[in-house]
Amino acid sequence: MPIRSSSSAAYIQNTSPSSNGVPSTRPTSLTIHPSALFSILDHYLRRTDAQHRVIGTLLGTRTDSTVDVKSAFAVLHSETDEQVAVDMDYHRAMYDLCTRVRPNETIVGWYSTGSDLNTYSALIQNFYSQETAPNQAVHVALDTGTEEGKGAGVKAYVSSPVGIFPKPENCVFVPIPCELRFHEAERSGLDLLLSPNPSSNQTDLDVLASSLTDVQNMLNRVLAYVQSVLRGEVVGDKAVGRYLMDVLGTGVEEDGGWTAGLQDTLMVTYLANLVRSQAEVSARLALTTAV
Repeated sequence: MPIRSSSSAAYIQNTSPSSNGVPSTRPTSLTIHPSALFSILDHYLRRTDAQHRVIGTLLGTRTDSTVDVKSAFAVLHSETDEQVAVDMDYHRAMYDLCTRVRPNETIVGWYSTGSDLNTYSALIQNFYSQETAPNQAVHVALDTGTEEGKGAGVKAYVSSPVGIFPKPENCVFVPIPCELRFHEAERSGLDLLLSPNPSSNQTDLDVLASSLTDVQNMLNRVLAYVQSVLRGEVVGDKAVGRYLMDVLGTGVEEDGGWTAGLQDTLMVTYLANLVRSQAEVSARLALTTAV
């Protein structure tokens, strides 16, 4: 049924227009890396007593439907009941510095702590939408769990203008799926942070022993899975089989592949120790000659 011109219905646009008037593609999912989350938490811990939330800029890469947030930096701002002010010069100066270190990362949106979305959030979203044009800006809300009755969590949003003639402060935030993604090099650090009783007195040997134990447990799980498939207890996954072949097949393509690799490793270790011993003997002889 068509809506008459005198109707008070609100129009919600599916896509937000870019600076050239062409609708931009809305992201359908977001992935965020631990380094970005740690930067947000560090910013929150360094806030002043007068700030109930902090905001900052998100950097990363994007495709047509996915945004990958890799890092973040804080932005100075003040917020009262009457107004909100964002230091745009500081924001652009920090972005210029970040592009020198990570030139492949661009502005993809902004973050804030807490779960409150208000008119000021819409104004900040409008500012970042201009920075990310012609793409849509994403908003990540990190709830620190410090407020009573609220748990910690991360949510991601995109915005849609509201009204026939939408204003910057009139928009709705539409949630999108958010996923934590980390590289294999970051796994050990995350495991240490998530451990129930992290110890600061661990030596390098203790860390190595813990890593080897984890590797042994993973190999035992893989071995149990393979044996279950061979016995016909479970249906084998072709993708898992191809992955295991890629990982383990390089060392067993030829007879004695594992043995040859082990012998090469032992030979390199022996030569390194031999060179170290020769260097120590040479140093002691030089010291004796000098005396």
